[in-house]
Order: sequence, then structure tokens, then C-alpha cells
Amino acid sequence: MRGYRADHAFDGERVRPEGLLVLVEGERIVGVEPAASAAPAGVEVRHVPGTTLLPGLVDTHVHLCADAGPRALDTIPDRSPDELDAVVGAALDRHLAAGVTAVRDLGDHRFAVLDRHRQRPAGPTVVGAGPPITSPAGHCASMGGAARGEEALRRAVRDRADRGAAVVKIMTSGGLLTPGTDPLACQFEVAELRAVVDEAHRHGLPVTGHAHPLAAVQRSMDAGLDGIEHGSCLTADGVRRPPGLAARLAADGTPVCPTLGRLPGLLPPPHVLARMAEVGVSYERQLEHVAGLHAAGVALLAGTDAGVGPVKPHGVLPHAVVELVGCGLTVADALAAATGRAARACGLGERTGRLAAGLQADLLLVDGDATADVTRLLRPRAVVCRGRDVDPAALRG
Repeated sequence: MRGYRADHAFDGERVRPEGLLVLVEGERIVGVEPAASAAPAGVEVRHVPGTTLLPGLVDTHVHLCADAGPRALDTIPDRSPDELDAVVGAALDRHLAAGVTAVRDLGDHRFAVLDRHRQRPAGPTVVGAGPPITSPAGHCASMGGAARGEEALRRAVRDRADRGAAVVKIMTSGGLLTPGTDPLACQFEVAELRAVVDEAHRHGLPVTGHAHPLAAVQRSMDAGLDGIEHGSCLTADGVRRPPGLAARLAADGTPVCPTLGRLPGLLPPPHVLARMAEVGVSYERQLEHVAGLHAAGVALLAGTDAGVGPVKPHGVLPHAVVELVGCGLTVADALAAATGRAARACGLGERTGRLAAGLQADLLLVDGDATADVTRLLRPRAVVCRGRDVDPAALRG
């Protein structure tokens, strides 16, 4: 047994102003006490004065097969299985170096992640969706998830369930990063989406949907999807959020992952900026939109779209948490969006995301008081993943 003591703490749900002492044995947390508590006799305790202890972070939206290059999604089909495995391994290392101990992969390429990385013995826990379900020639169709019609969509869901998926992702609209698709257009009818939800729920799986246009967000709600990715509410006249839409999302408890998080000071590649200009998208407008969703009471998740481009490398999640605070969330709410609430959305609520006895020993220690200054997340001092101590600096090196 060993212990970790910090003067400041967030337990995945609330700030613990008394600080905490967390006891770990093997891969599990076995005790959580106020920081002033005495450790059991003979237990070595790591204590760095002035630091904050939190659960390991959870990124709810990543693309492990993408290398964050200028055309990251376009180059995936050209990689051999060994090359893809190397990209996935490097991505997971970068997440871990940033204090991320669990990820939800929503952009698998022909089941590479599900088949070969879902049950890795070490490193971040991976929740996999398999290739996102999309329309023929639709957004991310090169990943192998194209289907059309209710019966074909049901078969696609069953295939993912049989191969160990923990969530189903469907591209309800086109996307910015797939030439030839329209980010303002829906890719499926409500009846088709309902068939996906019905089949997924029969297999005990939640469904989350990529949705940029307002119409796709509305169809996702009408079909009963369990979560919405992006939720940009784009129209031909710009971002539009009807008053009742956010209130309905809040009332239904449907979480939205707005995929914030980017490296400051960088711009997307020119071809992506051109696509954004075509549909009237800007990052600043997205932040304003997210602030409006929060003000209406919508549950927001911290997820980044990590891997899709240079401004969104793997491990960028701390920046997303900082941006959520900039959108009006309290520090505690933003931290919950990346820990306890994120874990529950990924089906990991009884496994990680909180500092509680019996859960997986996923811990993050950062310099300073992150419960007052969320930018302290950008300074990870130590990470514990599944009970194993990790040196963030060594992984970054």
C-alpha cells in the first residue's frame, strides 16, 4: 500500500477544501481521507506541498488512429496495421502525459482500436465505438462504417456489439474534414436514427451522434440519442439556437460534447480554414454557442476531437477544461466535465473518474491549486494510471 497526499483536492464531483489523502493498493483506491489524517503504519506517502490531487482526466472524444497531422484523417487509410498501431500507441502516451487516464475513441478505422487496443494491459482505459456509422460516401466513410436503411443500420450496430464496442457513434450530418460532404446537411432520416438507437439499446449500448447542423441536432433529439458530439447548431445563416432546443436538452439530460480544446496560438490548416469559412464557422462563435448551452443548463462534457489536426493533438484535454471555464462553467463544473461526469458518459462511472474507495487508481497531481486556477491542469506533476506511477515528463520526452 502507498499514499498520495495533497493540500488541495477535487474528488470528481466536488472540491475538497481540506485536501485529501488517497491510499492505493495494487490497481485500486482503498481509502480516501482528509489530508490531515495519519496514514496507516508503514505506508509510504507522497506529499508535495501546494499541489492538487484529482482523478485522472477522461477525454470523451478522441481519434486514436489519427496522428494530428495537417490531413490526419485523410492519411489513415494509407497506413499498414503496424503503422496504425504505432500511431495509436503514441496517441495514448500523449494523453497519459497530460493526465488523461481514460479515452473514448469515436473514430476507429476498420476496428483497429477495438480489435487490438481495447484491452491494453497498461495505459489509459480505452472505450471504443468501432468505425463510426455513416452514410455511403458520407463523413468519414473511409473508416469502414458506411450503411444505409434501417436493416443495414441495425446490422452495423450488431456487428459493433459483437466486436466489443461500448458505445455506438453515428454521423448524423456531414463534416468539415471530409471533402464532398456538406456539414449543413443531415445524413440520416429520423426513422433510421431511431432504428440505430433501438438496436443499440437492445444490446445495452448508448448512442452518440456527430451533429453539426441545427437540423441534425434536432433529429438526434427526436430519435432519442444518448449524447451529441459538437452540437454546433449550424444553419445557412450561421449558428442558431432556438430557445426551446437548449431547454429540451437540459430537461432530457442529454450531454453535449462541444469538442473544445486546442493549442493556443495555432490555426487549422488552410484547407480546413477554407471549409470553415464556407459554412460560417469560427472557433470564437463556437465558444459563444457553448456558453449559451451552459447558461441554459445543458450538461457539457470535456472531449476534444484529439488527433484530427495540428491544433488538436492528443493530450490537449486540459486546454478544453480551461475553455469550458471561459464559457461560464465554474471550475468545479468544468473539472467534473473531465472527470466524474465524463466517466459516467463513457460508461466508466463505477470504474474511474472519482477518488473513491474501490475504484481504479487513476490519479492526477498538478502544481498549485487547480480548484481555484484551472490552468494549473497544464502543469501535471505526477500521474497514476491503473495503480502505476507515470512520469509525465518522461512520456513527453
